[in-house]
Amino acid sequence: MRTTAMCSILLLSLWMLLLSAARTARAADEVAIDEKLGATVPLDLQLNDETGQKVSLQALIDKPTVLTLNYFRCAGVCTPQLNDLTRTLNQIQLQPGKDFQVITVSFDPADTPEVAANKRTNYFKLMKRPFPPLAWRFLTGDAASTKRLTDAVGFKFKRQGDTFLHPAALIILSPQGKVTRYMYGITYLPFDLQMALDEAKSGLVRPTISKALSFCYSYDPAGHKYVVNITRIAGSVTLLGAAVFAAVVLFKGRRRTEGVSS
Repeated sequence: MRTTAMCSILLLSLWMLLLSAARTARAADEVAIDEKLGATVPLDLQLNDETGQKVSLQALIDKPTVLTLNYFRCAGVCTPQLNDLTRTLNQIQLQPGKDFQVITVSFDPADTPEVAANKRTNYFKLMKRPFPPLAWRFLTGDAASTKRLTDAVGFKFKRQGDTFLHPAALIILSPQGKVTRYMYGITYLPFDLQMALDEAKSGLVRPTISKALSFCYSYDPAGHKYVVNITRIAGSVTLLGAAVFAAVVLFKGRRRTEGVSS
């Protein structure tokens, strides 16, 4: 009886863990990036620039481009992401406005050109190198327009009250508007970004290796290196161990029951 009760508790705990994992997986599917490598963004799409004038992506994208999708009231990942992008842009050797450009698009229809202009001003204050104003654009648009862009690059977000749940990534585009690379997270290595932009210049599409490795490794910005994510690995090992232990206990319990019956 004691073995059966212990096994039942373990199985119940495992079932609860699996249900939690399933819920997390469903939520992650709603807020994620469905990579569209090789796809082209809608170049005919018109958005509002910082002065409120309509501008098409066709007119803007003529060189390797770093595309970021954010919303300007974001109190979560947007600020650290754009802060670290600014730090990275200060360190790469490519020339802004000549070798590459950055386009930040808000997917919040409540964001206005005035808000976008203020946001751009704040980030240009963090620049420690000459950076032409037209080399980093902050654009806004209505919900239908921005959704065309987010859908084209596989950027899935979800409204939650007055805020949004969304992933964080840099999306690298070729001069023809083709998606060539995704760089995930809110911290970036200057070498990685420069290499991605160099490859985008020739339209070279690269798979996202870091997406798979990010489960086991995290980037340490202080040490400028990747470190093993012990907590995440330990959690996975614990879950696997619990499953194996429950299976062993259940098997032994059944063997004893069969022995008694015979």
